Amino acid sequence: MSARRAPSSAAPGLRLPGLRPPGLRLPGLRLPGLRLLVAAAACASIVGCQAAATTDTVDFLVPVSATEVATGNVEDLIVATGTLRAAESIALQVETPGRLQIGRNEDGRRLAEGDRVVPDQMIAEVTGEDARLAARVGATHQAYQGALAERDARAKLFEQELIAAEELRRAETALEDAKATWEQSLLTEDRARMLTPIGGVLMELARDASGMPIADGQLVSQGFQVARIAPVDSLVADIDLVGPELARVHPGQKGRLRHFAWENVTFEGAVVRLSPEVDPTTHTFRAEVAINNPGGLLRPGMFVEVTLVVEQRTDVPVVPREAVTERGGRRVVFVLDGQRAVRREVVLGLGDDEIAEVRQGLEVGERIVVRGLETLTDGTRVRVSG
Repeated sequence: MSARRAPSSAAPGLRLPGLRPPGLRLPGLRLPGLRLLVAAAACASIVGCQAAATTDTVDFLVPVSATEVATGNVEDLIVATGTLRAAESIALQVETPGRLQIGRNEDGRRLAEGDRVVPDQMIAEVTGEDARLAARVGATHQAYQGALAERDARAKLFEQELIAAEELRRAETALEDAKATWEQSLLTEDRARMLTPIGGVLMELARDASGMPIADGQLVSQGFQVARIAPVDSLVADIDLVGPELARVHPGQKGRLRHFAWENVTFEGAVVRLSPEVDPTTHTFRAEVAINNPGGLLRPGMFVEVTLVVEQRTDVPVVPREAVTERGGRRVVFVLDGQRAVRREVVLGLGDDEIAEVRQGLEVGERIVVRGLETLTDGTRVRVSG
């Protein structure tokens, strides 16, 4: 059985299996037309997809943190470093050679550096034969008694007109000389006992030229420094300031002091003296700041940080420093208005590294952006978090 062929005179056509019964012809349908139909359908599909994508676009919100404009206290400060010292001190020196004996406290213990002493307390005493001979109290007192008897005898003879007035005057002069010599001996003997005229702390006590402590009984000569005493309830911080700051500092100005050993403790004080001249080499001037030290925590010689308060303003609008940025050379903040951050120029006043006073541009209670403002522009939509 052989296949049946279409007559050769028929026009070539496209056979669509399954769409027509055998023997059905579709005259005039060609393959290029089908391709055009498929392309048109594809274009319609693409346009529909693009329209759907446009409809599904999401508006991005920049995440930020915000706070309210509050009121606070701000200060204009000068910060400097310096060294503590005692406001005053006294040195006790040997005036009569002899053997040194260090004084004792109320418990009978030998005094030591760091001990507190009170006015008129005996710190040390020079004893021994050298001290006794230097004083010569006994001999000078005996000479005084002899001169007194001689003057009295001459006075009786003068009353009886047995001697001239000149002899009586010589006796009186000799008596005055003897009395002065005796009193000098008493003073020398008294100086062998070294008393402190002020109260304070023993900063140095009985050390030799190499800095080693010396024992009781050590022979010392005139001029040897036995002790140095200084009060420490109030100390002085010497700080060096640059020349332009001279116009901003004056005696009586308040100051605060800190030491790294006590990070959370602040010591109060005030400027007591300014140097009358500027150092020609460093171009700085010295300021002395008296610091209260009631607990005795601070010690002379400590390196400290001193803060001088130039100006202080209370209950003024303040913002965190991190809320202030620059745009186009102007200081601005971003104020929240609904879901948008509105840029606003501000004029700042006093402040420090953490807060700044706002003199113009903001009102207390307004909410401002403090974090996430790096990419913000005027009107950016934001989402407050945190």
